[in-house]
Amino acid sequence: MRILIITAGSRGDVAPFTGLGRRLLDAGHQVAVAAHPSFATLVGGCGLDYRSVPGDPQGLIRDWARAASREEAQALTRAYADGLADGVAQAVAGGADLLLTAFGPAPLSRTVGEALGVPVIGTYLAPSFATSQFPLPNARNTDGLGPQGNLAAGRDVVRRAEGVFAGAVTRLRARLGLAAGASSAPVDVRPVFHGFSPLVVPRPEDWPSWVEVVGYWWPVRPQGWQPPAELVDFLQAGPPPVFIGFGSMAVGQGERLSELVTAAVERAGVRAVVQAGWADLSGRGDDVLAVGDVPHDWLFPRAAAVVHHAGAGTTAAGLRAGVPAVPVPVMADQPFWASRLHQLGVAPRPLPFQDLTADTLGDAITACLSEPAHRHRAAELARGIAAEDGTASLLAHIGSQGAG
Repeated sequence: MRILIITAGSRGDVAPFTGLGRRLLDAGHQVAVAAHPSFATLVGGCGLDYRSVPGDPQGLIRDWARAASREEAQALTRAYADGLADGVAQAVAGGADLLLTAFGPAPLSRTVGEALGVPVIGTYLAPSFATSQFPLPNARNTDGLGPQGNLAAGRDVVRRAEGVFAGAVTRLRARLGLAAGASSAPVDVRPVFHGFSPLVVPRPEDWPSWVEVVGYWWPVRPQGWQPPAELVDFLQAGPPPVFIGFGSMAVGQGERLSELVTAAVERAGVRAVVQAGWADLSGRGDDVLAVGDVPHDWLFPRAAAVVHHAGAGTTAAGLRAGVPAVPVPVMADQPFWASRLHQLGVAPRPLPFQDLTADTLGDAITACLSEPAHRHRAAELARGIAAEDGTASLLAHIGSQGAG
């Protein structure tokens, strides 16, 4: 079966699908991943076919930050959505028997699948259906809402997600000859498999029966990857360091953050490996090493703790490694995952990015490392997560449909 995985966004929106794709490949399917051009090497390096969809998420974040008005920001969003719509249509036209779609582009994937007669399955990385049990990630208000408030907040998240691509879907439907007016919300895709651990977020009882939580899809380490000698030497030269990285966040703030991180590391009295990310972080001093992309599954188990922006993928990697965390959420779904880390007992209270200073970060690192319960709970969770197989039920579902 020819399976096309469609995703969009930052690295954390792409990397998990390399793991899912490889499992599907090993099961005998032909697998391609449609993603932005900046991830062609990531996808190809994992042995998967790559199909391009337009868009530069790093540039879009930068341009949003520079937008002089709401209208200008909306114009940027529309151009991104229309480009992505065209790209999804072209990617699927390249041949596919089944589409697996991430949450963001799901309305586009569903529309193209409808037009071309290709079935669509949702493969979402964060909770995506309103529930009375908690506010969804990206909720505008999360404090003491109660069951009905949680449900309302979740429905608002879903409406706003649908709105991002509403215009692009309308134009795409017209171009593909489909009837106007049909809903194309991400929640209209079925079935849906959520790629996170039920130990981290248990499946809400009020979700539809065709929505599952199956476990994580772990990114594939690029073929032939070896750790840089400088990193190996640094790790061997002293006690386990703290990892510090903000992933795709804080574009253009590298100089300020690098000074802040250097001072925080000195305040906490620790060694640190600092990952550049989109902020282009660096560090100074004998106890700080700056690195580029390093597979988290290799690096995190060698760390004393991980300081990160609480993106879904980095959160998962820290939990898998069994190390405590210092979550520094910036935006989007990150406050949700940061809160979960604290609730699970593997992290101190989240430190919001807007409150980040050398003193607050240094103190948060100290608090994380000085509480043995954080490491104990992290190790316990890691054992449970290691026993899960996040792709098994999806593979079984595909097989039950007569695929492969």
